[in-house]
Amino acid sequence: MIQTIIYQNIQVSVPNLVAILDRSLAIFAGLLAITLLAVVTAGILSRAANMPFVWTDEISGYLMVWLACFGWMIATRRGSHIRIQNFQNRLPAPAWLVLERAFQLAMMALGAIIAWKSIHLIQVNSDVEAVTLPVPTALLYVPLLPAGLLTFGQAFAELLRPRAPTDVTGAKLL
Repeated sequence: MIQTIIYQNIQVSVPNLVAILDRSLAIFAGLLAITLLAVVTAGILSRAANMPFVWTDEISGYLMVWLACFGWMIATRRGSHIRIQNFQNRLPAPAWLVLERAFQLAMMALGAIIAWKSIHLIQVNSDVEAVTLPVPTALLYVPLLPAGLLTFGQAFAELLRPRAPTDVTGAKLL
């Protein structure tokens, strides 16, 4: 009885938590895009006034990397990355499933490698200061860690999800 109640609460709360995290990713990406637009505009206006801000180019680069990584995470969660399945969809169901599992295992490996290597990049760049900003260049590599972990986790969830050859819809975590 108690186990059933706990299990039901976990079942209900995990999808809610995932939905909150998905929404948070989208909101943060939107804020990054607005910030990038403001910084680029400030750079353009300061150059037009013949008093250029030296920091706008560097911070724009940081913001573009962060925005690209958040876009990658959103696309991974929505299952909206470009994936050409023409060949795979022509296979018989058992072969389709084997190829799908192999693809998800490859995505897990890719996510794990990116997450692992990002830790190294963050560590070796933590004491290197940016040229025009008083921040470490390690900040450039920080979004690779959650992006790699999310790619790994999404692929793992997709690997566990029962699928049929006709099921090529968007991603569902848990």
